[in-house]
Amino acid sequence: MNISAELVKELREKTGVGFMECKTALQEAQGDIENAVTILRKKGLASLARKAGRETKDGLIGSYVHNGKIGVLVEVNCESDFVARNADFQALAKDLAMHVAASDPRFVRKEDVTEDILAAEREILKEQACATGKPANVLDKIVEGRMSKFYAETCLLEQPFVKDPSITVRDHIAAHIQKIGENIQVRRFVRFRVGE
Repeated sequence: MNISAELVKELREKTGVGFMECKTALQEAQGDIENAVTILRKKGLASLARKAGRETKDGLIGSYVHNGKIGVLVEVNCESDFVARNADFQALAKDLAMHVAASDPRFVRKEDVTEDILAAEREILKEQACATGKPANVLDKIVEGRMSKFYAETCLLEQPFVKDPSITVRDHIAAHIQKIGENIQVRRFVRFRVGE
């Protein structure tokens, strides 16, 4: 199939991936741009997994203040000082700080949620599920489904990204990893609100 340069350009702008990779993905997707994005994401996830093991000792602190009432600091780590000075990386840190100001997560990732909070949440969700009158063999599935919602509300990486709710914060960071070519991790954040 003959793929036009305009179509490749559109996919490049949408994903930040190189010309030849975009062209190959478009050929594989038979010119369907949405399918090509999915193909690139699948391929990108393999390269992201390799990058995820690399150490992130550099980075910067992103900040955001909203109307003088909410302030956020976010530590975003990368592999090199060169990337830490990159405009895309700095914009990512600012976006993440703004997201924390807007969405008020409690934890960075699922693994950060303590066992006692998980146990208490599961207990509450189990009692709510029991109150629905559903059979006992379905209750655990209901609780697990609601736990996914709990993670999406309380864990930064699982939350829908405020600037594009169709993706998670994790997906937004993954797109930057693919574009920049280095591992990127959110180490921690702190959110201040006047009067709290």
